[in-house]
Amino acid sequence: MRLIIRDDPTAASQYIADYIVERIRSFDPTPERPFVLGLPTGSSPEIIYKLLVEKYKRGELSFQNVVTFNMDEYVSLPRDHPQSYHTFMYTHLFSHTDLPPSQTHLLNGNAPNLAAECARYEALIRSYGGIELFLAGIGSDGHIAFNEPGSSLASRTRVKTLAYDTQLANARFFDNDVAAVPSMALTVGVGTVLDAREVVAIVTGAHKAAALQRCVEDGVSHMWTLSALQMHPHAMVVADDDATLELKVKTVKYFGSIERVATREGMLQVLGDPRAEQDMLRRVEDEVAAMRRGEGARGRKDSLMVTPTKTKPSDSGKPQSQEVNSGLNVPLLHPNPQPTSISRSTTPEPALDRMGSRISPVESPVVDDVDDDAVVFQRMGARVAAA
Repeated sequence: MRLIIRDDPTAASQYIADYIVERIRSFDPTPERPFVLGLPTGSSPEIIYKLLVEKYKRGELSFQNVVTFNMDEYVSLPRDHPQSYHTFMYTHLFSHTDLPPSQTHLLNGNAPNLAAECARYEALIRSYGGIELFLAGIGSDGHIAFNEPGSSLASRTRVKTLAYDTQLANARFFDNDVAAVPSMALTVGVGTVLDAREVVAIVTGAHKAAALQRCVEDGVSHMWTLSALQMHPHAMVVADDDATLELKVKTVKYFGSIERVATREGMLQVLGDPRAEQDMLRRVEDEVAAMRRGEGARGRKDSLMVTPTKTKPSDSGKPQSQEVNSGLNVPLLHPNPQPTSISRSTTPEPALDRMGSRISPVESPVVDDVDDDAVVFQRMGARVAAA
């Protein structure tokens, strides 16, 4: 998991907006192969959506071949309610871009059968081949989507009862009336989020510092569901300075150094085309299988494996092998020239004996002129009978 730290919420949001644009561009989506984007709601992503809209208006980004899936929706709140997540998404993003309405997907909190609605949503995600990038925000208690503390880390889309702390936090959207905040919601599960090819979470504000500390420095816990990102192969958390107040100085410096080195070496986390990655993986697996069959796959000119060539003497007089790399830095294993020289000595069977046999017998010291009541100190060996 990577941790990117920026000065303030705007800078953190700018980093994520730029990253999303770069990911969509590098993916090169088409109508037959759209970029599938998971989206959150709430105050955390508002600046990100504003920046994405600005980029679209400047012609830097098109959503024409993007498909979206939102994380959650309140139960029993009318779809056109000012605080429904349908309204939120159309207000902040959808209505300002070229994203076709048919390619936006949100849970229906008013469905007659909520369990069936959740199952439909999971099936719809699978029909698109899964989510390419899931953008996420977190609550002050470390929950991701509406996966409140105690949620299963293997959970799928389901009905969830909202914690009172979450209702209190969301009361600001309902004129500070806690009673007006819905007590239930539909939400994607932790397992649903982890199935995405990549997850990017934004964490801003001092009120989320404790949650960030638990999720970064502590272990994986269902009480802090964002911590499940530790198990994801491509997870990134972008935070502002205030959100790092509870982190150790060493932790902040460590992740800062990682980013500096990655930037210098051009190793920033930008995932490539999954089709190219899968094709390369298949080729490597085919070559390894051919090598095991003794077919000499590494001799081919189009081999992805590092191919050893002739040996030439170096300046020091010692032989030096040349290696040809056709695309992958795969460690080369040189066979042992004398395989019979490798042997393992036989370990003798242990012989069981008495503990006393390991101690040399020591005669009791002769002490003259000692009173009957005096205490005589002896070595431990003198008290053990010889074997």
